[in-house]
Amino acid sequence: MSTQHVLEGTLAEILRVINPSRTDFETRMRIIDELRDVVCSLENLKGATVEPFGSFLYQLFSRWGDLDISIELSNGSHILVPAKKHKQKLLGDVLRALRKTGSFRRLQFVSHARVPILKLESKFQNISCDISINNLSGHMKSKFLLWISLIDQRFRDMVLLVKEWAKANAINNPRDGTFNSYSLALLVIFHFQTCDPAILPPLKDLYPGNMADELIGVRADMERRIKDIADSNIARFRKERRPNFSSLSELFITFLGKFLDISTRTEEQGICTYSGQWENVFMNTRWLPKTHPIIIEDPFEQPENTARAVSRSQLTRIAEAFRNTYNLLSDPYQGRITLIPSLVAPEIINFFPGVPFLNLRADVRPYPWSNQNASHGNYSSSQFQHHFHKTLQVNQPKIFKGQNGKQPSLGQGPRERPGSQHQSVDRQKTGQQWPGEAQTVGPPNTRTLQHQRVDRQKTGQQWPGQAQTVGPPNTRTLQHQSVDRQRTGQQWQAQAQTVGPPNTRSLQPTRNDNWASQGSLKASPAAQAPQVWRQKQFER
Repeated sequence: MSTQHVLEGTLAEILRVINPSRTDFETRMRIIDELRDVVCSLENLKGATVEPFGSFLYQLFSRWGDLDISIELSNGSHILVPAKKHKQKLLGDVLRALRKTGSFRRLQFVSHARVPILKLESKFQNISCDISINNLSGHMKSKFLLWISLIDQRFRDMVLLVKEWAKANAINNPRDGTFNSYSLALLVIFHFQTCDPAILPPLKDLYPGNMADELIGVRADMERRIKDIADSNIARFRKERRPNFSSLSELFITFLGKFLDISTRTEEQGICTYSGQWENVFMNTRWLPKTHPIIIEDPFEQPENTARAVSRSQLTRIAEAFRNTYNLLSDPYQGRITLIPSLVAPEIINFFPGVPFLNLRADVRPYPWSNQNASHGNYSSSQFQHHFHKTLQVNQPKIFKGQNGKQPSLGQGPRERPGSQHQSVDRQKTGQQWPGEAQTVGPPNTRTLQHQRVDRQKTGQQWPGQAQTVGPPNTRTLQHQSVDRQRTGQQWQAQAQTVGPPNTRSLQPTRNDNWASQGSLKASPAAQAPQVWRQKQFER
């Protein structure tokens, strides 16, 4: 099987896992309704509306994606632009109201950001939310990305895969000095613009001008005008473009290859999706002075840099992630089990049967198993309006169930392979035991005895029935047993009669174990000879 074929199947499997289900959509709508009830209860927010935007609006969110919410203040039909201090005050009122409900946790008010944001997490399915005030710009950018995704389905798939890959390599968190999700989406757009033939046009061909400067007047009229312009330009491009038949795996590999030198090339050039090409930073006056190590211009709010949070040290690490993954995918000897850990976040490794839980960071916790049996499918623009077409039921990994028949809780992965590497880590961290551990160390024939010995030494436990035998019969060499006994100071059971369990040790090792000093069994003459000679030498 060719490497390209293996990668294509692996990417398809990843998409089946991360694509949101109908239940995931309904979960977010329920959270929006809860937030709407809180906003309506506040006197100073009478008439305000709660509107989602971001990846949820343009349908580029995964099953575990966060939720962006904008509280739009009432101003009749006209667009209102409140001052930053007013936004901070209103978000403070929302924060106090949310605390009283008890339905949210980890509330954090980021008041001094460029756009004040209230961060929180819903107790229902642990969905993270970012709440802002009158974020009309973010709302319109989300709509543009939705319209772009309608040009080619591969754009949506690539954005989901790239975002998941960035999480796997820990380069999708602006608070740590890496990319935000919007910047990653713009990188995918830029890649599609610079393919041959191009899959997407320069965004100036879809909407000429700076959209952020036109968010004034009557909102309905403004939205209708922008949509009409974009629709006509998209229709013309789809009619005139040359077809590109590249597979998803080919597009993914060329995406990585295109940005191998991103840390050095961006010293003098910026990424401009508005023009669809690299542009010289020092020839572009709107980017001067250059104060950030990388520039990814916002095509709808020029000259804003969407990658302004990226630091120099992290940009070097981002380039390493591109190179490492590119080299891995170019290796013809790589298979599904080695590819998946480098392409998906460690929190969702447990959704891929047969893949070991590798490189688990201390702060990583597997995602809960909710919605595991939900049907999956891609959404069209019409499905966003609370309507879902019937889609095929995607086969999901079987859920391992314990003796009580219940589904594993948070912190436990699937038990498709009871002998997989991550089970030992989970059991040690949670202090849990295998069902029936009083009889056996673990499920039979699933763990090597070397791992069992390490587990027993760490926890101070003993083999079941250790008074009779050193361990499960015919599973350990007597050489290892001797080392274990010497380290722990334990003795063989019935040592006065036999050197060890019958039929498990050769007679040759008895001389080196020095059993005479541990029990009533006398050492053989051959073993006593060196001691007698040393004693005589000392007396002389």
